[in-house]
Formats: sequence, C-alpha cells, structure tokens
Amino acid sequence: MKIKERKRDGVAILELSGKIMGGEDAGMFDGTLKTLIHEGYRNVVLNLERVSWINSSGLGILISGYSTMKNNGGDLKLLRVPSRIESIFMVSKLHTVFASFDDEEAAVRSFS
Repeated sequence: MKIKERKRDGVAILELSGKIMGGEDAGMFDGTLKTLIHEGYRNVVLNLERVSWINSSGLGILISGYSTMKNNGGDLKLLRVPSRIESIFMVSKLHTVFASFDDEEAAVRSFS
C-alpha cells in the first residue's frame, strides 16, 4: 500500500493505492494518522479509488483507523470505493460503519 497525503479545508485527504493487506501497512497507516492528529487534523477522508484489493487484515486496518480518529474527536470517511471493494464492505456489513462518498467536495463538506 502507498499513501499520498494532502490537506483541504482543514480535512486530511489520504489517497491510498495498491493492496491493503496488513503487516507493514498497519504500522504505516497508524503512524500517518497519529502524525495528522499531532498536527491538529481530526477529520480524514480515505480515497480508495486506486486500491486494487483489501483482505481481512486490511479491513482491520481501516477499522482501527476509524476508531483512532473517533477516539480523538474526529471522523474517518471513505471516498470513491471501487465496486470490488464495496462488495466486501457490504458482505462484512462495514458499509453501516463508514460513511462513503463518490465526490470529494461532498466528503469534505460532510465534516461541517
């Protein structure tokens, strides 16, 4: 997994790409979120458009990230989830946990 980070209107946008499989991905993702929290960012949008696959460990990484942001007074929302991955969210019922958007502007505004 690769993470590209940018900020917009007080919201951190993380563009993830590749496969989210656990292992070193977990540490990298957790470290990124903790750095953002330290910098004062509490709201994060994860753009999953370029994610090709996610396994159960990868789902755990996202759930952990969601909990981290919630526990620090923020939120974590998803953007442009590919249909292949959306089906995994449906089967695992995680679509009821994560707010998901197709439009970046709408995702960023949703924190207001």
